[in-house]
Amino acid sequence: MNEFRVEGRGRVNAEKPVKFIFDGEIYKGLEGDTVASALLANGVHLMGRSFKYHRPRGVVTAGSEEPNALIGTMRGKGRFEPNTRATIQEIYEGLETESQNKWPTLQFDLGAINDRLYMLFSAGFYYKTFMWPRSFWDSVYEPLIRKAAGLGKAPTEVDPDHYASRYLHCDVLIVGAGPSGIAAALTAGRAGSNVVLVDENSEMGGTLLSEPTVSIEGQSAWDWLAAAMKELDQMPNVRLMTRTTAMGYYHQNMIGMVQKLTDHMADIPDGAPRERMWRVRAHEVVLSQGAIERPMVFDGNDCPGVMMAGAAQTFLNRFGVLVGRRPVVLTSHDSAWYSAFDMADAGAEVVAIVDTRPDVAPSLVQQAMKRGIETLVGHTATGTKGRLRVKGLRVNPIKEGRVSYARMLSCDAVLVCGGWTPSLHLFSHTKGSLDWDADAKAYLPGNKTEDVHIAGAGRGLWGVAAALEDGAKAGVDAVQALGQTADTVTYKVTDDRTGTGITQKELPSDRSAGKAKAFVDFQNDVTAKDIRLAVREGMKSIEHVKRYTTNGMATDQGKLSNMNGLMIASDALGKEAPQVGLTTFRPPYTPTTFGAFAGYHKGKHFEVTRKTPIDGWAEENGAVFEPVALWRRAWYFPQAGEDMHKAVARECKATRESVGMFDASTLGKIEVSGPDAVEFMNRMYTNPWTKLGVGRCRYGLLLGEDGFIRDDGVIGRIRDDLFHVTTTTGGAASVLNMMEDYLQTEWPDLKVWLTSTTEEWATIALNGPNARKLLQPFVEGADISADAMPHMALVECTVAGFPARLFRVSFTGELGFEINVPARHGLALWEKLHEAGQKFDICTYGTETMHVLRAEKGFIIVGQDTDGTVTPQDAGIGWAIGKMKPDFVGKRSLDRPDIVAPRRKQLVGLLTEDPKTVLVEGAQIVANPKQPKPMKMIGHVTSSYWSETLGRSIAMAVVEGGFDRMDETLHVPTEDGGSIPAKVTGTVFYDPAGDRLKVE
Repeated sequence: MNEFRVEGRGRVNAEKPVKFIFDGEIYKGLEGDTVASALLANGVHLMGRSFKYHRPRGVVTAGSEEPNALIGTMRGKGRFEPNTRATIQEIYEGLETESQNKWPTLQFDLGAINDRLYMLFSAGFYYKTFMWPRSFWDSVYEPLIRKAAGLGKAPTEVDPDHYASRYLHCDVLIVGAGPSGIAAALTAGRAGSNVVLVDENSEMGGTLLSEPTVSIEGQSAWDWLAAAMKELDQMPNVRLMTRTTAMGYYHQNMIGMVQKLTDHMADIPDGAPRERMWRVRAHEVVLSQGAIERPMVFDGNDCPGVMMAGAAQTFLNRFGVLVGRRPVVLTSHDSAWYSAFDMADAGAEVVAIVDTRPDVAPSLVQQAMKRGIETLVGHTATGTKGRLRVKGLRVNPIKEGRVSYARMLSCDAVLVCGGWTPSLHLFSHTKGSLDWDADAKAYLPGNKTEDVHIAGAGRGLWGVAAALEDGAKAGVDAVQALGQTADTVTYKVTDDRTGTGITQKELPSDRSAGKAKAFVDFQNDVTAKDIRLAVREGMKSIEHVKRYTTNGMATDQGKLSNMNGLMIASDALGKEAPQVGLTTFRPPYTPTTFGAFAGYHKGKHFEVTRKTPIDGWAEENGAVFEPVALWRRAWYFPQAGEDMHKAVARECKATRESVGMFDASTLGKIEVSGPDAVEFMNRMYTNPWTKLGVGRCRYGLLLGEDGFIRDDGVIGRIRDDLFHVTTTTGGAASVLNMMEDYLQTEWPDLKVWLTSTTEEWATIALNGPNARKLLQPFVEGADISADAMPHMALVECTVAGFPARLFRVSFTGELGFEINVPARHGLALWEKLHEAGQKFDICTYGTETMHVLRAEKGFIIVGQDTDGTVTPQDAGIGWAIGKMKPDFVGKRSLDRPDIVAPRRKQLVGLLTEDPKTVLVEGAQIVANPKQPKPMKMIGHVTSSYWSETLGRSIAMAVVEGGFDRMDETLHVPTEDGGSIPAKVTGTVFYDPAGDRLKVE
């Protein structure tokens, strides 16, 4: 066990061994290991299978850009997460992990048959394969695709973890705690700025953790790092955040960050959140995210044991793990030579350094010779040996541009480096421009759109000295942008490992391009020949190539594959890379859990549940609730032995015979005030408002610019310059937004103020012939007799001693009042009215009864009896349109030819032939049930109820040419193949003359 652990190397704790499980087998690691480093220490390279071909896959990197080593993690009951990067997941005692995308085992995967049939799965095969025969799609293709889709297994249990979120403001936010980030933090921190330094790893230091031989200010890199971190930690104005990923850069310098809090713990404290989402607003941002090492594209480059040279260096110096005893280094950049030197110094027998460049710095060759490492300059790699673990690398000299004879180098690891790509993902989120550097063959940051500074390798600089200097400068620039001063600091660095290199397309090969499996995107199995095929088939833009081949669409978002894919595509097109384009980087930077985004919104907190002041009383008195928009509303109040049907029938009967009480507090309420309030109302609503007197109400109808109904409600004029506007429960926010939009963008000259008062008022509706008798004793300061307060009147008064706005309105067709009192008095008033109402056998009713009562009177509910395509004329309420008004929102659209067409769908009533049959809401309507299928649907049922008052079912529906179909029998098809006949009627089923509103 741990046969590849190097004693005395790394920053892990050798005194604390840790046991964990991978694919059912127990392994030992050390405290500070990741799953990847611990498995490598045990000689395990095979960690997964690729998506399309199910080829064996091993670790490629040591960081969050890892495309291959994706595992499922289990942290106790219910805590399962797929697609976790083994290079990021820290081990702890008892951690259980498993490989993915294999069956039955990782070593023997039957899905690997796809690899044998690779000629059938070329780029874009899904566009060509699943077209014929058409009948196969539902029965064959789709089931197979769904079964094959995905890498990991989705969790089946409810996530037991908690997630948190916080806001944070700072002067300077520094993303990336490598040498440039630390230098920037020291500079800004010493200047007194409020600094936040974040890094996605468990320990800060970046490349300094992997290069301990560098000397800074006369100290080793690790000693200097310890001193710097101690200084920063002791600064009260500096916040250090490890295990924190800046996943998105948004407008006005807001950064979204996810902090892992307990994923590294064996014992999770009670109530501790798993992750915390930070929303950080910074005056200045410094991006010091470094660069990402590029793979090299050659036949067999995906074999387990082939990995980045920089990753091998990290595993060695940070984790004390040799990734191989006899590695071969394949590179086109100086940095890999230093990795080879570190491996050799740690006891590895480095077989050879293979460099594709024709010339390499003599000093590097000399250092290799001192260590007994063979150097093969001007060579290429043309293949690997081995399947579950690399056993050899076939190399060829390149002479006069041609690949010469092959030679097999026996090895147990291949360490590659094809150059470095500046990590500009967060910068790209800001829509800042990227400039192509022809020499570096890389994109570098260009024009900025935010207050951001890029430092170090992120802008193409190389070496610790350059990173420290640039980071310090970025710190000075950030502090000066804040209007402060900062001292310029220089750092003396020795033994720095600077270097240069070249970037290439796929390596020259002695094999035909059609047979070589040179992978560009490891996870999605995209090869160089796939990209060239895409170009041959007409893909000219890199965005099209990406979608045709799926290159860069894996979970690493192309961090390793995008640039290699671009180089190959540009070569195939014979164009420079900038002419081919660049794919778009989008948040999040790395895969982010749904839990982190949801935060506290889970379970009962998933969506805010708004409750009225009377909600508690309703719950205590047995109400059954239903959600309406964001509100919880009492649906009905069942008594012993009652189901909903019986309870609603009782509530309807009691309200019509005596008095019913209903909590209408959820109605949207908006105050429209100001000298131009009347003019504003005239422009917004279809109705005229100029002549509406103070103390009077009117039904208001609101349209969109398209002429279709958006909302409605009763509107009362409190004063000449003040209107009390009610809206539907679900429409309050959208109506207010619509009003504000017009007021600010179309009519900014109007002196009008809009105030949302929905939560300010509790609203109690009393309906029924005894409503006035119950209310009268509680009213002071107003006469509510029939003569003094007719239907559609309002007064400001006191009710039961509470200040009130009292409306005489009805949504039931009965004598009705709506009492608006300050929300804090709503419950007290409700209880007083309920107690006094006992002598009238008062009945509290819910939303279902309200729906039935209003439907009996033909009153519409916007969003139920309208569907976004219904006009006032279609709904039979054209009377609500002010004929003399010069304009209002939607007026011009009402004259469009298609709006006044004779066969539009119009709102009508339906009475079933069998009065006991209640239609299903949403059911389709046909004229002839015997017509061949597919039948012509001419409408649908919008509202349908059993009416206890009428002793039969009633329904409303929108029907094509409905107004001209009165007394015609239509049919509603049923699931059993039959149909229900129903006669078309008007929408008012009860008291058509409205006599019950006039109760004395």
